[in-house]
Amino acid sequence: MARAARLSGFPEWLPSDRIVEERVIDLLKHVFELNGFGAIHTRAMEPISALAKEGEIDKEVFAVSRLHGEQHDAKNPLGLHFDLTVPFARYVVEHAGHLAFPFKRYQIQPVWRGERPQDGRFREFIQADIDVVGEDSLPDHFEVEVPLVMAAAFDALRELGVPPVRILANDRRLIEGFARGAGLDDIPAVLRSIDKLDKIGEDAVARLLAEQAGADTRQQELCLALARIESPDAGFADEVVALGVSHPLLDEGLASLTRILEAAHRRAPGTVWAQLKIARGLDYYTGAVYETQLVGHEDLGSVASGGRYDALASNGKRTYPGVGMSVGVSRLMSRLVGADRMVAASRPVPTAVLVSVTDEDRRDESDRVAEVLRARGIPTDVAPAAAKFGKQIRYADRRGIPFVWFVDGETGHEVKDIRSGEQQTADPEVWAPAAEDLWPRVERVSAE
Repeated sequence: MARAARLSGFPEWLPSDRIVEERVIDLLKHVFELNGFGAIHTRAMEPISALAKEGEIDKEVFAVSRLHGEQHDAKNPLGLHFDLTVPFARYVVEHAGHLAFPFKRYQIQPVWRGERPQDGRFREFIQADIDVVGEDSLPDHFEVEVPLVMAAAFDALRELGVPPVRILANDRRLIEGFARGAGLDDIPAVLRSIDKLDKIGEDAVARLLAEQAGADTRQQELCLALARIESPDAGFADEVVALGVSHPLLDEGLASLTRILEAAHRRAPGTVWAQLKIARGLDYYTGAVYETQLVGHEDLGSVASGGRYDALASNGKRTYPGVGMSVGVSRLMSRLVGADRMVAASRPVPTAVLVSVTDEDRRDESDRVAEVLRARGIPTDVAPAAAKFGKQIRYADRRGIPFVWFVDGETGHEVKDIRSGEQQTADPEVWAPAAEDLWPRVERVSAE
């Protein structure tokens, strides 16, 4: 017997909110496919050795075991994937012989992380990823294309009331080269510290740099000065140079990020900004990194992120460098249908028509009407019991179904709009609801 067993961090939306989520996913898929990305689906589990090899700096992987496991299971333990990039890299290596490169894919699936749930952060959540992967090399222009496709996807979501976004970019080589030029060698510690800037503030980051990266006061000040730089165009480069730090890797990162900002500005001015505090918490990134903020909802954190990775996918003979970004669909949903709800479905179920049942002995008549309506593309259900018509109407009202069909009305078949009370003679071969009533719509919620 099922009993209530609440677990935090595992969102379970009501049917009306699932309609919103499906609309978000449909819009994302449409934009991804318009831009040449094809869909794949990968397994939920990977060997923990693969997840830990090139994964998060601070990750919490859910381990998976069988209740009736066998001895060999312990030799190769499994875990649920914490993102879609690691399993995608494995997928590319395994299926490379069947793929045409550069390979452009999108993938929309759940992922799992054992972190502490909070606003917009879950233990199980849906991500929508796009990636472009090359064979041995990947042209730099994809580092511009990917964030602009993501920007187009968010533009499509504007019809749902999603606020505009700003895509923020940095380059891991820029940060690493700057740190090395400043005399710091523990690059993971530097990245880990800077990545926490928005969460803990400059003073705490300075302490982390001292404690974990061995940074002296001057090195702390230099790292924080770099992290403060933000620009809507390539002007950020002059600010970096003015800090007086030099290193070949820094020059490489500066040149790359400058190219991205200049190209993005030509194609979509104001869409991509340089923000040099972005480090990203995944250590497989090797070049450009991105985060995306909802304007006016910066407290939610990044709603889409990603970057360039050159060594994540390899079979020992060939490497498959890539660049990609991921939308946190569940994080976005937490704001769309959360406490300050922004959108809602026009009704909680797809059903447009409930066919009433006059008598259980005549249920077949109602079923035949429903079949005719469904064959014409009208979502239809049949009343669960031959109760009084008033009770059947109340059932439809509770479920949010706008129309009730009477098989044997005074003039034959009749359909009633239970919102207005209007009732008319109808032929199941001809009648159809208004276009706006055929399927649920996702509508903005008034601020009033």
